[in-house]
Amino acid sequence: MNQPTFAAEDSLPRVPLPTLADSAARFVRWCAPLLTEAELATTEAAVADVLRPGGAGVVLNDALIAYNDTPGVASWLDEFWPSRYLGRRDRIALNANFIFLFREDTPLASSAQAGQAEQAAALIGAAVDYKLALDEQRIPPVTQRGTPLSMWQNEYLFSETRIPGAVQDTVRKPYSEEWPGPSDARHIVVFYRGNIFRMDVIGPDGAPYAFDDLVDGLRAVIKGGTRPAATDTAVGHLTTKARAEWASSREALRTEPANVAAFDVIETALFTVVLEDFAPRDELHACDQLLHGDSANRYFDKSVSLLVFADGQAGINIEHCGLDGTTVLSFVDALLERSVADHAETSGARAQGLPPVEPVEFVLDSAARADIAAAGADFARYAADTATQIVSFNDFGTSDAKKLGISPDAFAQLAYQLAHRRSKGITGATYESIATRQYRGGRTEAMRVITPEMVAFVDAMLDEAVNDDDKTTAARTAAAAHVQRAKECQAGQAPEQHLWELQWIQRRRGAELGVADEQIALFDSPGWTIMRDDYLSTSSAPSQYIRYFGFGSTSPKCIGIAYVLLPDRWNIYLATPKSVAGEMRSFADHLRDAVTELRTLLAPVEA
Repeated sequence: MNQPTFAAEDSLPRVPLPTLADSAARFVRWCAPLLTEAELATTEAAVADVLRPGGAGVVLNDALIAYNDTPGVASWLDEFWPSRYLGRRDRIALNANFIFLFREDTPLASSAQAGQAEQAAALIGAAVDYKLALDEQRIPPVTQRGTPLSMWQNEYLFSETRIPGAVQDTVRKPYSEEWPGPSDARHIVVFYRGNIFRMDVIGPDGAPYAFDDLVDGLRAVIKGGTRPAATDTAVGHLTTKARAEWASSREALRTEPANVAAFDVIETALFTVVLEDFAPRDELHACDQLLHGDSANRYFDKSVSLLVFADGQAGINIEHCGLDGTTVLSFVDALLERSVADHAETSGARAQGLPPVEPVEFVLDSAARADIAAAGADFARYAADTATQIVSFNDFGTSDAKKLGISPDAFAQLAYQLAHRRSKGITGATYESIATRQYRGGRTEAMRVITPEMVAFVDAMLDEAVNDDDKTTAARTAAAAHVQRAKECQAGQAPEQHLWELQWIQRRRGAELGVADEQIALFDSPGWTIMRDDYLSTSSAPSQYIRYFGFGSTSPKCIGIAYVLLPDRWNIYLATPKSVAGEMRSFADHLRDAVTELRTLLAPVEA
């Protein structure tokens, strides 16, 4: 019998808390390749001040140690994650949410009939099957090399909604004090042409509706939403606003009791299904629509939104505060790897007739309508100001990298750095997300890709005086350094989140600790600001059922690089502000060349 889903949580090792001296020293090493001598000297002085006995840095770190030792605290990062994700004040639509575009030939899609309603019904039935299995803890813990990984993020998959706040957002979810245990909701929310519908997917006795029932329910939604909702009535637009502004709008709407009930339907829904009334032009268009699309037909605060286009192509949009890519990939794989009939059998789905379907309507005055229309127009402009591109290598994947004797991820990062220098003429700060779910409450660690060895590799590649043997040595040395740094991150030996949490503690508890007014030079130092000002933000999502993974850029000059690197292919989605679109396209061109060049350089010499 499989181990219960959450059985291993309390026995997992805790996230290590490095000493302040270790994090300080590692931080200096990590930022040094990006700094001038003067900038490094300034940063070193700031780091020394953080370590000063009795200084604010030590006081804050002592508070963090005490918190980590508090009974009931799973990790010293327990308060960091809400601060980082729920504390952000900009819009989450396009800036934080991420997407996957599904393959069209998955077992689930292939077993469903052709058509939008059929493909959407297949996804709904599979998701409900997963939900019921999760309720009974029949989802076995994911393992990595035989070690179980943390599964707590699964609590955020169903009936979770991010609630905007004036200072920091909150989360409405099951498995909480306010809502103990799994969600008891039996409905989802379906969007079509900006119209919102509640649709039951689980019957009164707890049995899921059969596939044909769900198809009929979705057809009823499509018929009921034939007329597009007026732009100034589509409340989904408001979820694209900066968080404090959205919080104000939501509170204004909630003065009307009918709106409180409407929000309740949306916020407690198991998940959201978005039906689009068009077929995407191509894969890039599909990814773009998954990432932003028409915000009248979205509710970006829901943890899971399954999107199905008119031609049956599908994907997912994820709200990031409680869900990372690895958890969502496991969920998506579980949905897509089995047929409609298999899911129906394990869930106990049975024919019950047409599921209840009813519109979700808000009472809106002129001020609310103006607010909604303005939010929609503003987000449309924001989305239009984002440039995207896909790059695909159908003849290269992890198998090919391994034949070259190099870590596949290191190969990818070497190619990114070479292409970036050639396209922009500089080496810039680069982020890579490293999963740390082997720890209790683990999420991700922030890896900084630029090592001295990486810089030396790019220098060698651009120096015509360097021969191929030396270039090969530089490439393999940089790859080894990359792998070593990734291992440090996986082992909880990365400096950034540790130091960043000290900054958050000062904001939260500075007055209590007597350091509210003490300026900490580290957080204004060149090392801190330059190392974290990303030119490239990278993350991978390996799944055979995913065509593309995508997210937006993180700064006005950043290129977001979301990649699916599999044994036989490598698909990349790039996103950047339109003001630097030319540089992104140059990067894409140079990336193709860099991959070809590296493959030739690293190829074994024929005997």
